[in-house]
Amino acid sequence: MPTIVLVIAFVAAIVAPAFAQKAEIDAVNAKWIELFNKGDFDGVASLYTEDATAFPPGSAMVKGRTAIAAMWKSIAEQVSDPKLTTLDVKSKGPKPQEMTGKYLVVWEKIGNAWKLAADIWNDGK
Repeated sequence: MPTIVLVIAFVAAIVAPAFAQKAEIDAVNAKWIELFNKGDFDGVASLYTEDATAFPPGSAMVKGRTAIAAMWKSIAEQVSDPKLTTLDVKSKGPKPQEMTGKYLVVWEKIGNAWKLAADIWNDGK
């Protein structure tokens, strides 16, 4: 019986931080959407690491906050009111359009704040 309790405690100790990290990342995603919808692309870029890289579909890689702000400003001319859903956390146009695609972000914790370090997305399921 003590072994089972120890295993449960061990699993809880591993899983609990991932849930906390997911909540923190969900909060940053909500801030990202808020800034994007306000047209504050410098604010959006501030959520990325200094040396972050974005991988937009059909385009060259975009590196650094200044370039990422410009990229999102350009994308906002075609897309509005984006939605971001965090599915998993592992430790270490004139009309609104709906787009379904694949999205992967690598997050890095800088001090007490989560920042996007790499950002890639593609159309399709």
